Amino acid sequence: MENTPRVIPLEGFPRRAHFEYFAAMANPYVGVTVKVDVGALLHACRAAGTPFSLSVIYCMGRAANAVPQLRQRIFRGEILEYPRCDTSHTVLRPDETYGYCRLNCMQPFADFLPEARARHAAAQRGENLEADADETDLLFLSALPWLHYTALTQPVPHPADSNPRITWGKYQEEGRRAPLPVTLLANHALVDGIHIAHFFTHPEAEMAGLAAALQET
Repeated sequence: MENTPRVIPLEGFPRRAHFEYFAAMANPYVGVTVKVDVGALLHACRAAGTPFSLSVIYCMGRAANAVPQLRQRIFRGEILEYPRCDTSHTVLRPDETYGYCRLNCMQPFADFLPEARARHAAAQRGENLEADADETDLLFLSALPWLHYTALTQPVPHPADSNPRITWGKYQEEGRRAPLPVTLLANHALVDGIHIAHFFTHPEAEMAGLAAALQET
């Protein structure tokens, strides 16, 4: 499927001053950690025998794609906006190293799941830190499932990139609820607090929708 980005001209761009201000910073990133209730999806996955981790990746990828600013990238001084951004998540290997796995979360879940299983397994068997040659359109996802954390500091490159990073930790079951710490880190040249807030309106809705679909199968 074609995924050609459109160029957003700086001329007339409402955030031009904000873009130029933050793009010049050595550390232009902004991030926040919020607890997201994954209880509905967790119980639906258990009942259906569906992998919870891949289901979360699917929902997080769709939640990020719902916010245009999280599909925007800085490339050679220009702002690009992609129709779709795939996810690239970390895959733990038996030797406790990890690899990367790219997935398209914007396809139907019935198509996503078998492809995700196969690609995840292939990344688990790999031996190198294999990344895509062109990472511009990716959302970087990772999990810290051993810790129910309250804050997270993430490594970032220099010079700065503009790929959003979404990370989550260990959920805590509280009856039917299961709060999960989720961290979003983005480049402030493209993303403001209001856009981060927009993102966090989507994960629970995506999970509720997927949970309902799993219960029907």
